[in-house]
Amino acid sequence: MTELQRVNIGEQHPAAYKTLIALSSKVDEAAAAAGLDPLLVELLRIRTSQINGCAFCLRMHTGDALKKGESPDRIAVLPAWEETGYFSETDRAALRLTEAITRVSDGHVSDEDFNAAAAVLTADQVSAVAWLATVMNAFNRVSITSRYHVGS
Repeated sequence: MTELQRVNIGEQHPAAYKTLIALSSKVDEAAAAAGLDPLLVELLRIRTSQINGCAFCLRMHTGDALKKGESPDRIAVLPAWEETGYFSETDRAALRLTEAITRVSDGHVSDEDFNAAAAVLTADQVSAVAWLATVMNAFNRVSITSRYHVGS
């Protein structure tokens, strides 16, 4: 039995993919307007991709974060962010909310997780973080479903 070639869903329906890219651009604008640090934005993308196991997005956003000046140490310990002193209160609130949104099938976004974020972040920041997680989860699913190539 031969394995069928995966359909690249972004190429198969380019208008839908371009719409996702446009949405991502609007979310980036909202994150900047809300005052979220661009390095934090990349960390949220990386953390979402770690949870989802998306190698393509991990490679891309780790590279983007390093180019923007993110510390390799913070990237290295990101899966254990709660156990380190590397992350600010804002970073922790955003990471917690991002993880809850990404793991929505584990019990939705609890009031505890949402309230912890809302206690630190402004309403605009909460919204921007939620949109960042939503869009990154969508990109992860496109990449994973299409089996975007990573490595040699």
